[in-house]
Amino acid sequence: MMTTTVRRAAAALGAGIFASAILTGCGSEDSAASTVPEGWKTLKTSSVSVSYPRGFTEQGDAERSRFNAAAATLTEAGKAVGMITVQLDFTNADSAEEAAIGAKAGVQLGSTLKGQQDVKIAGTDDAKRIDFEFSSTGEANTPPKGTRIGGVIVTGLDSKDKTFAVRIDAQKGKLDDADLKKIIDSVEVR
Repeated sequence: MMTTTVRRAAAALGAGIFASAILTGCGSEDSAASTVPEGWKTLKTSSVSVSYPRGFTEQGDAERSRFNAAAATLTEAGKAVGMITVQLDFTNADSAEEAAIGAKAGVQLGSTLKGQQDVKIAGTDDAKRIDFEFSSTGEANTPPKGTRIGGVIVTGLDSKDKTFAVRIDAQKGKLDDADLKKIIDSVEVR
């Protein structure tokens, strides 16, 4: 049986997943500064920012899920083949590990979890990276049913001890590993 916190996390993250949409610490002086590659734009929220490569388009308030504080989409031939979302305060958690548990609860049913690891993010000493894959449902301007989608969630707590999740979903072959690394390296928590 799911707890209220896990249900809330699953509902919030599940609502923002790529397939249905289309697709602790306060920080320290030791935290690395985020980097924004030349020509990229940045999604900014009250406590988290993340940059995205050329080709992605930022969604306006009316376009994005109510659970997303910010989002950008990569579209080809009228289909969304990539999405970056930022969610804030998506679950109650006291650590990045608890935030990761909540984030994993929101990953689409039938997804394959590939692993979890610590990741260095500007503005926090404690963040987690979750890697997973799933198949597109073929609905709502997504790639054809069964197309494999790679996903990454970077999660933890901001300076007010509220959870954040930056999620990057992309159809296999549409976002190279170098750009994925640059997106993750650009995340900054306040």
